[in-house]
Amino acid sequence: MDNMNGLKRTNYCGEFNTSFIGKEAVVCGWVARQRDLGQLIFIDLRDRTGIVQLAFDDATDREIFDKAFATRAEFVLMAKGMVRERSSKNLEIPTGEVEIFVTDLRVLGKSETPPFEIVEDSKTDELLRLKYRYLDLRRPDLAKNILMRHKIAKITRDFFDENGFIEIETPILIKSTPEGARDFLVPSRLHNGDFYALPQSPQLYKQLSMVAGFDRYMQIARCFRDEDLRADRQPEFTQIDLEMSFVEMEDILDLGERFMKRVFKDALDVEIETPLPRLTFKESMERFGTDKPDTRYGMELYDLSEIVKDCGFGVFESAIAGGGAVRAITAKNAASVLSRKEIDKLTETAKGIGAKGLAWVRWTDEGISSSFGKFISEEKMDEILKAGNTEQGDAVLIIGDVNATLSMTILGALRSEVAKKLDIIPQDKYNLLWITEFPFFEWDEELQTFVAMHHPFTAPMDDCLDYLETDKAKVRAKCYDLVLNGVELASGSIRITDPALQSRIFDLLGLTKEEAQQKFGYLLEAFKYGPPPHGGMGLGLDRLVMQMLRCETLRDVIAYPKNKDAVEPMTSCPSPVDNAQLAELGIELIEK
Repeated sequence: MDNMNGLKRTNYCGEFNTSFIGKEAVVCGWVARQRDLGQLIFIDLRDRTGIVQLAFDDATDREIFDKAFATRAEFVLMAKGMVRERSSKNLEIPTGEVEIFVTDLRVLGKSETPPFEIVEDSKTDELLRLKYRYLDLRRPDLAKNILMRHKIAKITRDFFDENGFIEIETPILIKSTPEGARDFLVPSRLHNGDFYALPQSPQLYKQLSMVAGFDRYMQIARCFRDEDLRADRQPEFTQIDLEMSFVEMEDILDLGERFMKRVFKDALDVEIETPLPRLTFKESMERFGTDKPDTRYGMELYDLSEIVKDCGFGVFESAIAGGGAVRAITAKNAASVLSRKEIDKLTETAKGIGAKGLAWVRWTDEGISSSFGKFISEEKMDEILKAGNTEQGDAVLIIGDVNATLSMTILGALRSEVAKKLDIIPQDKYNLLWITEFPFFEWDEELQTFVAMHHPFTAPMDDCLDYLETDKAKVRAKCYDLVLNGVELASGSIRITDPALQSRIFDLLGLTKEEAQQKFGYLLEAFKYGPPPHGGMGLGLDRLVMQMLRCETLRDVIAYPKNKDAVEPMTSCPSPVDNAQLAELGIELIEK
């Protein structure tokens, strides 16, 4: 193989245009394609910025021509030559009007035949691509995602620096305080039997930074959660984390909106209209059946309880009599798409979430058909159709349940499923909104008790303090989420800084003084020494990039992700360790 021998790159492959014609250039990269036309050879040379065509013809030195002839896909080349106009232009790529006539060619590295073709929109099985991720990352579409992620991270740091924030690194090895998801635990060799945990978020350290007087903290922080994976989750993820002192909720929401406006404009040249819409948690659930609604399309929920409470259909009547509700969505122009077979599939989806069944109405050219029509009068059916502005060609899906919240949640899931089937979700819109006034407590069926919906340091709303001991279901939190196209991007709250109120909250969550001291003693101790009022939020960088670039999965915007089984196929991680290491840590494995 050749060496560089003092030859230095002058430009990246994707930089060339007609202004370079007549100039000498040196480029480096990988062979994307070699085309041998006999007396002509063309090589598409690729680097992280794009592709440029290298040209070799009968005027090329024979040794260089033969070297070009011998190159294969993914060889590493360095080429020197003169930029000239292409005789056959390719206007589909930025460099398609020019080429480099090569006068010096170096083969810096040879490649075996790759296990898959390195092209955009690869149809190769993802597991194989993850096994050879370093090759997958050469694909131009994936490389562009990683470069855009870098750009968004830089915009983020610039924005918060301009707004007076200090980037503070918080520890990765921390005390385990399991809240919500499971901690990843790290054994300690020096303190046998004791464990560190990897942070689910820098929550307590950023609050301590407020006590320390830094007043505006930010960090692009690595976080870890030992939870089951899905398209928008990974066991390790990156969070744009921030905390501010001497602020109220409005100050944090305003900052969040200005950041979103800036990042979309600078990264994508997309204008975000502010102020962003806001929905309370209650409004969001009642209208969309979820606390992270996709507002790019309609099909909102509506309540049929008053109409059907005495309709004659036992399923509806018993749901309402049991303190529940009957709710519906109308899918416009869906009667032909939602055939009986498709409705059966939706019924299985609903049952999987907890529904006992799914009631429906279809209004086709042949008339109105329904799963419950024979039990109710024509007048009642007319009222049901009128309530949802239902017209010929539409379909209505109805859920009745004694658990009113469950009926909303099920319909929210069906709304999303039906929208995909009808293909009515605009792909060119970015609908951002805030969800506010979350419940402070949520009922845990497994534990049969109320638990904190956010975390125990979230402040209750001032007008709810009287309900803390008397009616937990009524208590709302100074808590807020930022939602983009149905995906939660950020979550945050105003924090409790009053020791007496914090003690009340711990008591209500069933934490004894000893347990609170054992888990959070260092924070409670710090709060004895002048904690300022403060609040903040964490915004998922991976999710933000994924949504901005309209990717299907987080794996498309993370350089080295885990697969759906939390495994990295490239390195076969996680993997066993030898017994000597375990013995040093005082750990013995129990065989499953």
